[in-house]
Amino acid sequence: MSISPLVWTITILVILALLAFDYFFHIRKAHAPTLREAALWSAAYVGAAVLFGVVVLVLGGTEMGGQYFAGFITEKALSVDNLFVFLVILASFRVPREDQQKVLLFGIVFALIARTVFIFLGVALINSFAWIFYVFGAILLITAGHLLKPESHGEEEADNVIVRLARKFFHTSENYDGDKLFTVENGKRVLTPMLLVMVAIGGTDVLFALDSIPAIFGLTQNAYIVFTATAFSLMGLRQLFFLLDGLLDRLIYLSFGLAAILAFIGAKLVLHALHENTLPFINGGHHVQVFEVTTGLSLAVIIGVLAVTIVASLVSPAGKAQTAINNARRHAESYLDLGYTADPAERERVYQDLTDEVTAIEKMDKKYRDKAKDVEAIRAKVREAQARHAEYLRTAG
Repeated sequence: MSISPLVWTITILVILALLAFDYFFHIRKAHAPTLREAALWSAAYVGAAVLFGVVVLVLGGTEMGGQYFAGFITEKALSVDNLFVFLVILASFRVPREDQQKVLLFGIVFALIARTVFIFLGVALINSFAWIFYVFGAILLITAGHLLKPESHGEEEADNVIVRLARKFFHTSENYDGDKLFTVENGKRVLTPMLLVMVAIGGTDVLFALDSIPAIFGLTQNAYIVFTATAFSLMGLRQLFFLLDGLLDRLIYLSFGLAAILAFIGAKLVLHALHENTLPFINGGHHVQVFEVTTGLSLAVIIGVLAVTIVASLVSPAGKAQTAINNARRHAESYLDLGYTADPAERERVYQDLTDEVTAIEKMDKKYRDKAKDVEAIRAKVREAQARHAEYLRTAG
């Protein structure tokens, strides 16, 4: 199915209109979205993506429609995985919750730009060099191996080389000034942490594109399908962040599921490369007769692996322990961030939430508690919050 320039133009304008709508009607005025708001708009964007897929299915046929849905689901799953890193960055820079939406929208826009560049670069490479499928396959297999490593989401993501250079060569403020990128301190114009956050997000977006684009090219080489599936997977990512906030760490097996999917697509790319082989040192430069993975099989594997991964994570005692421990960490950090002039009722509320979470954790099986990620660091933070509260009570008394 050939896509006319008019269809391309309309599609791009619709995506830009959705981004503009998101900014002017939801983000321009800083606020922390409610769970209901996040759920409604997440559903709306997923609904729009599904509706677009149905149109592709009707107009482009079963094969093209299947490629779109396989690509969309894969990219959406990878986007959820990316939210882990966004969470680390926002927490590391202590971005005020009401300003996090603007940071996330910037991340989405930058990711869309970066991935669009890689998409058209990928199309050019595929059209010129059939052996590029070997390279894409190798990238995905290496990425799958990386996801299986423990601590694949580290704090270093929030302090990449661009951020370190910005801190070294430019004056940076320690405090936020609303959502401003620059502020004035002691008569000098300086960068705010908000700008550094956006630099960190932008830097990781480029790395994400290196993984996601080969993955979707393993499912389809149609540039229009690759672009639209990628774009719709990014739409609503901001709302999904707030909807899943507190549940992300519960998906303890997500990295294993994504590793399986990327390894599957990587193997599919290698098989396709062998089928289209022109390299003289493989089979004398002739095509190799190998099993070709169909779009239907790809879609079934992707959905099946994600379903098993999510269900296993949600019912796992280890997942429940991880969620409770991370909630304790968040409550402890919230308490430690309270100033000495904080409202006493609010202080008691936050500390009570922490106490309730700690009590629930103590009732859990010790083997699951002790295996939780960063458990010792979180326990130290909880103890610090408890000591701070004891000191507050002595002072207040």
